[in-house]
Amino acid sequence: MKQIYKILTLLTCTTIFLYSTGFPPSYYKLNGKTQKKEFINILKPLINESNKKTTQEREFIEIFFTQAINSSFRDLKSSDLKTLLKISKKYRVKNLFDRDLYLKRIDEVPVNLALSQGAIESAWGKSRFVREANNIFGHWTWGKIGLIPTGREEGKTHRIRIFNTLQDSVDAYVLNLNRHYAYKEFREFRQKKRENRQVITSLEAADTMINYSEQREKYVNMLHNVIKDNYLLY
Repeated sequence: MKQIYKILTLLTCTTIFLYSTGFPPSYYKLNGKTQKKEFINILKPLINESNKKTTQEREFIEIFFTQAINSSFRDLKSSDLKTLLKISKKYRVKNLFDRDLYLKRIDEVPVNLALSQGAIESAWGKSRFVREANNIFGHWTWGKIGLIPTGREEGKTHRIRIFNTLQDSVDAYVLNLNRHYAYKEFREFRQKKRENRQVITSLEAADTMINYSEQREKYVNMLHNVIKDNYLLY
């Protein structure tokens, strides 16, 4: 059985790496401002797609609770309840009918914040993590499958998570900001802006990313610089 498990694991890794091609080969022949511009052209549609899927989930929540409240939570469709249960698990909402928490967690991430963080975490798409694992935002895993970081400290067991596509990496990033406890400040600030009918800017969002990196304040300053230097302010 152990031998079979090893073979299946190897096959799984091989399959994943076949899809882990990073950015198009032509991208790596570019340099300077041209490469940065192309990085934005490649990544922006992926971020928009992730936000689109998040918006659709938010719209479901809004419609579901409007109908449920109007009917005093009677005659709820089983299909809608299944969808709600799926969303509650995805966003780690323990109380199935906690409408306010759903709306706080299920919302768009500023596109230019994502672009700036992607640029830093992936060295503008040139990092080994992107080339070998489609990992744009430096996500870790503690599973058996993943890239071992170069220079990983002795005793550490984390690996770099492998994604089948770049879109999967972006989806994971958006979900991470929307549900992880480390980004509670970001979600609360975003919600206040929405309540005031304002849009959270990338610089404002960057100020809440102090927990994204072990570099903390230095990381936030790096984000500010990337945002300003590349005109990603809104």
